[in-house]
Amino acid sequence: MVNNRKKVFIGMSGGVDSSVSAALLKKQGYDVVGVFIRTWHPDFLKCNEEEERRDAMRVAAHLNIPFLTFDFEDVYKKEVADYMISEYKAGRTPNPDVMCNKEVKFGAFLNKAVSMGADYVATGHYAQNRKNNLLKGKDPTKDQAYFLWTLKQSQLLKILFPVGHLNKRDVRKLAKKFKLPVAEKKDSQGICFLGAVDLKDFLKHYIKEKKGKVLNEKGEEIGFHNGVFFHTLGERHGFVITKKSPNDGAYYVIRKDIKKNILYISQNKNYLYTQGSIVYILKDTNWIFSIPKIGKRYTAQIRYHGEFLNCEIKKINKNLTEIEFEKEILVASGQSCVLYDKDICLGGGVVI
Repeated sequence: MVNNRKKVFIGMSGGVDSSVSAALLKKQGYDVVGVFIRTWHPDFLKCNEEEERRDAMRVAAHLNIPFLTFDFEDVYKKEVADYMISEYKAGRTPNPDVMCNKEVKFGAFLNKAVSMGADYVATGHYAQNRKNNLLKGKDPTKDQAYFLWTLKQSQLLKILFPVGHLNKRDVRKLAKKFKLPVAEKKDSQGICFLGAVDLKDFLKHYIKEKKGKVLNEKGEEIGFHNGVFFHTLGERHGFVITKKSPNDGAYYVIRKDIKKNILYISQNKNYLYTQGSIVYILKDTNWIFSIPKIGKRYTAQIRYHGEFLNCEIKKINKNLTEIEFEKEILVASGQSCVLYDKDICLGGGVVI
């Protein structure tokens, strides 16, 4: 790679992926600056941010690259945490990781890095940037293109994904080869700013519990719950069944009435799906390279690591898109629906 000592600010989380990314960039001859991004964490949760920052600092020292800390706590609180809470209050199922990438990593971080002289920013995402097209990561078990559907051409011009062409096992091998201090560190889990904390426990600090009825598909009251806001379609837990028989199987949330605070459940999973093809409307759509063609067959994901579903664009109108799926699906309002043309991520939108 010929880069003429281009300057890259690499977001370093203290994990293996971003650490190997930094090492690869340096090996390729870039002028690399490591950056740890401070984010918001609620006061009632244990925070290991300083420990992660120390790990990132140790890697930067090992690689002999400069190390900076950017504080984006305010941006994170407003654009990611507050957004997620408001969406759940409205009865929708948001994806905070999408907003984290849009507003923090490729919003505030990218803008600040460029203002400080960076030619590029880089992250440890498992995705690929080829000729300013966003492609899936090579490793299907780690591919993160789903979270990046809000990116624009102007941003991709300044973004590098150093490990996107690698399998995770190879990234681990490189971490050992480079003798990185975090080579044996486990991957982090959970929502971007919560980690492995239970989502309902987090939401209960911001959304007041409100007891309501649980009805079956016939409209019969068979139990109670503590607030429809805490539930999403297809869920099997978190509500109490007071009228049941020994032969009862698992119950699934099939519908929510936000205004009346009623949760509808059924043992029949078929109630979760609309039979045959169905059209969904996406709002806030973003098309990375070009607008998809109406009538052409594409695939779509409606959740991270979800199945790639055959679909067709029926109509595109400004920031609204109608998309028809070939088979029955389960999708909740607020989820991100991301479209692909083979390995190319075209963009996506939020399900209304």
